[in-house]
Amino acid sequence: MPSEDRIRIETPEQIALDFPLAGIGSRFLAFALDTVLQFLLYIAASFAFFATATYAKWAPFWRDWIPVNWMPALIVMFLFCIYWGYFALFEILWRGQTPGKRLAGIRVIKDSGRPLNVYEGVARNLLRAVDGLPGLYIVGLVSMMISQRNQRLGDHLAGSIVVHEKRLDEARPEWAVGEPAAESVSQLLAVTPDELVLIETYLQRRDSLDFAVRDLTARQIANRITAKTGIERQPDQSLDDFLERVARKVRDGARLR
Repeated sequence: MPSEDRIRIETPEQIALDFPLAGIGSRFLAFALDTVLQFLLYIAASFAFFATATYAKWAPFWRDWIPVNWMPALIVMFLFCIYWGYFALFEILWRGQTPGKRLAGIRVIKDSGRPLNVYEGVARNLLRAVDGLPGLYIVGLVSMMISQRNQRLGDHLAGSIVVHEKRLDEARPEWAVGEPAAESVSQLLAVTPDELVLIETYLQRRDSLDFAVRDLTARQIANRITAKTGIERQPDQSLDDFLERVARKVRDGARLR
């Protein structure tokens, strides 16, 4: 599936979330960057433990607290934590991103549009051991190639997808194509230029907002427009579609005061 493919998620709150899916190329780039960073951590940890073990031979205080013969076990344990905990820890703390994903401009989210929780983040990354079989991530690559959402096995387990993040200067309103209900000119005239700017600013920046913030912002703007103009949202219409319809009608047919 090409990386420019998109997925549209309709949430229970009737918010339409539109995401560009990350393809194999961008995900491989992020993985390569993270692998380099892991390797640097391995080297730094090995040098740190070696220096500590060397110093402990000559410092009685350190010999009492850190027996030298424990050092190999501590090194193996620390390297194990880096290998298994690197991806899960960053994706949990950085809301679906590792340093490599951040540099590549991609993020892991739930297929419902929400962030991963701790259990999903851990489960997704524990399955890397299977996705990496029999080497060079063959199982994961095959899984992504046959998946409509570019999901590897870990994504299927956690119910997650990997999407591109859009820069604010590239964001554009994606106007609904459905036929809107008719509004009177007097209703549309009640929308001030400042309110139109408010609507369009939200539509341009919605993809960069946290889910809860996006929901609250859209609802507050929609309630304000409805209270002032009397234009009602249709029962089957999402908040985003409602705001898109109002902005388009104001731009196309109303005179701004």
